[in-house]
Amino acid sequence: MKVLHFADLHLGVETYGNVDPATGLSTRLLDVLKALDEVVECAVDNDVDLVLFCGDAYKSRDPSQTHQREFAKRLRRLSESGIPIFLLVGNHDLPNAVGRATAVEIFDTLAVSHVYVGNRPDIYRIPTRHGEVQVVALPWLRRSVLLSRETARGISIGQVNDQLQEMMTRRLLDLISDLDPNLPTLLAAHVSLSTAKPGSERSMVVGSDPVLLLSNVSQPVFDYVALGHIHRQQVLFQTPPVVYAGSLERFDFGDEGQEKGFYVVDIQSVGKEKRVTHEFHKVNARRFTTLEIFVDNEDEDPTTAVLKALAQHEAETKNAIVRVQLSLPVALEASLRDAEINKALRMAHYVTIAKDVRQETRLRLGEWSSQKLTPIEALKKYLENKKVSDQRQKVLLAYGEKLTWEVEQRAGEGMEI
Repeated sequence: MKVLHFADLHLGVETYGNVDPATGLSTRLLDVLKALDEVVECAVDNDVDLVLFCGDAYKSRDPSQTHQREFAKRLRRLSESGIPIFLLVGNHDLPNAVGRATAVEIFDTLAVSHVYVGNRPDIYRIPTRHGEVQVVALPWLRRSVLLSRETARGISIGQVNDQLQEMMTRRLLDLISDLDPNLPTLLAAHVSLSTAKPGSERSMVVGSDPVLLLSNVSQPVFDYVALGHIHRQQVLFQTPPVVYAGSLERFDFGDEGQEKGFYVVDIQSVGKEKRVTHEFHKVNARRFTTLEIFVDNEDEDPTTAVLKALAQHEAETKNAIVRVQLSLPVALEASLRDAEINKALRMAHYVTIAKDVRQETRLRLGEWSSQKLTPIEALKKYLENKKVSDQRQKVLLAYGEKLTWEVEQRAGEGMEI
């Protein structure tokens, strides 16, 4: 049995994007949809038995009609290919009021063929081409479930999270006791685990999350533990595999350098045991690139220095979202020609430039004397500060030493200086 695991689409994140003239849509929305198309193509071309999506379909709990339409198009392709897809509810899919529908609940309401929505902790038994599979769902638990109780009044957010953790753990153990040991068993959870390395989701979260221990989910009854919510792809445990697929796209510079994609899981029965393998498949996500440029020589044209540095990274910046961190002395800021720098980065997808203008502090003679420097030491510091070449420094220091010696000799002989 083959299972495709992915998570954290966040359709609607349009930061660092432009308007695509052909469609009128944000180029960042198109980036996410292209990555989702790679998921769908892989599932269809490789006869995947089940697609497991582990939460956060949209950026907003009230997605636009356009975002819903584009997501539904891809689900329809899977459905028409006879591939069941399980949609777990994440924190970004939850409504902001009790009684309102989740962002993905419409697929359940319409009874879309082959689409299953995990909006509550429960066991979902799903028929596939190679038999039935049971999915234990652990969606993001609503704080409102706990906060509406009388016993939760007056307690801190930390105490609320502790109680939510206890509730999730207790419910998970209850579900485990009802599992059929003869069926392939998956845990799909949208949670934070204590040992996970965070990614760009930190910039999308307000407040703190309830956190589960790895031991809570790495139960031997599960053949594979599919996780969502953390955007950094990572494997936390091997037996059973406990895996964050990560986000499909890079959303900010917290994702810079990280691989993005999805997992294909193969579950094979060998006698009474199951052999499980999982392979990460990269998608062609948009690159984020940071360039740090330090201009130090006050005698140099700063624009020329910046253009020279950019030319060395031309391949990295092409079609990428580029952040230039430029540091230069305050004396050079006015002579920086921004238009030429932007022109040099015209092949980038999006550019942001942050300037660190340094107010240079120079030691004056009074400051040098307060450090009890000898005249030669003070001269050496002066020459270094003026960026005089090493060869020139040697000549000037030699003259300085000679003059100092002559001054000391005249003073010792009582002569006027």
